[in-house]
Amino acid sequence: MANTDKNSYTIIFAIIMVVVVGGILASLASGLKPLVKANEKYEKQQNVLYALGVNDNEGPGDVKFLGTDVVEDKFKSIVKKQLLIKGSDIKEIALDTLVDIKKEETKAKDPNYERALPLYVAEKDGKELFVIPVRGKGLWDAIWGYVAVDKSMTITGVYFDHKGETPGLGAEIKQRYFMDDFTGESFLDGGAFKGITVAKGNNDPKNTDTSDNEVDALAGATITGDGVTAMLKKDVRMYVPYFKTLNN
Repeated sequence: MANTDKNSYTIIFAIIMVVVVGGILASLASGLKPLVKANEKYEKQQNVLYALGVNDNEGPGDVKFLGTDVVEDKFKSIVKKQLLIKGSDIKEIALDTLVDIKKEETKAKDPNYERALPLYVAEKDGKELFVIPVRGKGLWDAIWGYVAVDKSMTITGVYFDHKGETPGLGAEIKQRYFMDDFTGESFLDGGAFKGITVAKGNNDPKNTDTSDNEVDALAGATITGDGVTAMLKKDVRMYVPYFKTLNN
């Protein structure tokens, strides 16, 4: 057989293999989509519940979520509804609707687009609470979280996470000792929005002063701390008009 024929057969075989393998991979990806969506749903439910103080923590440094075998039922028993806020338009959407706040932020770069703000409304220990999703930028990559507040915008709990912050430094935002410092802090000061600053030299490591709109910074992680500060101010501020309607 001539070399030309051999080369032709080799090329044809390679093309066939690419098509076959591509088809298999596409089929696998399609088959995995429901599992990926389920995992995203469970993760969001675990994060929201953690911010609400519902978790499997035992020791003082634990950060343990409810298991996927129980989290959905617990979520539905505590989180009563999910709202979608667009300016003055507020509507209730399905609890399991996953609103991508990263995409919403991108869309909002168009001045003609009204950003959609998801908000979870929960009831715990006879008290109405609200969970605000937030997203920002750390030193290396994205940071995000969920912030539970009462109607006066005082924090009752938070959960933070990151994509690629430095272990032992910026990655500490998801550690219990840092997240617990936010409990009791208010986003308001004299009725006006002020936000909460992750402050270097705050000199309040046990966060005994919850009226200063500040928490202690992470040692050696100034940029990540600044990212948390900016994230909270940027995203939580957008919900202030809604909370004003609750307090009128």
